[in-house]
Amino acid sequence: MRIGVIGGGAWGTALAQVAARSGEEVLLWAREPEVVASINHAHENTRFLAGIALPASIRASGSLGDLAGCDALLVVVPAQHVRAVLSETAVGATPLVLCAKGIEAGTRLLVGEVAQQLHPDSQIAVLSGPTFAHEVAAGQPTAVTLACADEALGAALAERLGGPAFRPYASTDVVGAEIGGAVKNVLAIACGVVEGAGLGQNARAALIARGFAEMTRFGLARGARAETLSGLSGLGDLVLTCSSTSSRNFSLGMGLGQGKRAADLLSDRLTVAEGAFTAPVLSEAAAAAGVAMPVVEAVCDLLDGRDVRSVIDALLARPLTRE
Repeated sequence: MRIGVIGGGAWGTALAQVAARSGEEVLLWAREPEVVASINHAHENTRFLAGIALPASIRASGSLGDLAGCDALLVVVPAQHVRAVLSETAVGATPLVLCAKGIEAGTRLLVGEVAQQLHPDSQIAVLSGPTFAHEVAAGQPTAVTLACADEALGAALAERLGGPAFRPYASTDVVGAEIGGAVKNVLAIACGVVEGAGLGQNARAALIARGFAEMTRFGLARGARAETLSGLSGLGDLVLTCSSTSSRNFSLGMGLGQGKRAADLLSDRLTVAEGAFTAPVLSEAAAAAGVAMPVVEAVCDLLDGRDVRSVIDALLARPLTRE
């Protein structure tokens, strides 16, 4: 199987490394010429994943047309850019494995729904779970959800990508895997705020639990299965990104909790904190579905520039209710 990876950031490079370790030939598309040159000549992505040696079986290209002939395409560009990149890519009936986490602004579509709209002949799979790119690339033990409505295709993809240190668990709940990944990014910002504002470990644990309740309510309203949301792509990913500064979203939240402006924090970043773009879209989608998501609303308020203390006080002043 020849694997194509669309996206030359840290996560795309880490997944290329995973596929190469499994013995696959890998072609990675990157927009940045310096990334293409670095991978092809130095066998390292010095811009986004410095210090990780890449095998010669990973080749990079700046042309999407070179991906023709791949047996599967891993889509690893930021969620808000998926439509633009896939619109330029000749996919045909090639399976698409979506590795971006988010909801498209304007349409409120999940990434898989965007991909299916653009390429209706392609089968869609979602790879999601608790994953920091540098750990995956270094070969540290990692488990993920690989969701695909076609169980045979899902099994084949898991077989090709899986290895001793990278364990894909099969699911047919594509929507659930996507929603877990999208919502946890927003909740990770909230947990970063707790850390930045010095609110303590009790508050963080409570926020994770209440945030998971919001994720579950929204997921069930969109047709997800509860067991998916409580699995690797939901709760598992939530726990990871809500507890480490290696999470871009958590780090963004820390800055907000310290009183810094969202615009300044976002402009100073090499990589994308997806939750900042997902939060307002998720809030709109939740309102349309009649789902209460007060933690998500609080994150939106902070991203809009509201004072940290007033947002926290408003959240804590909500009426008491049943769990």
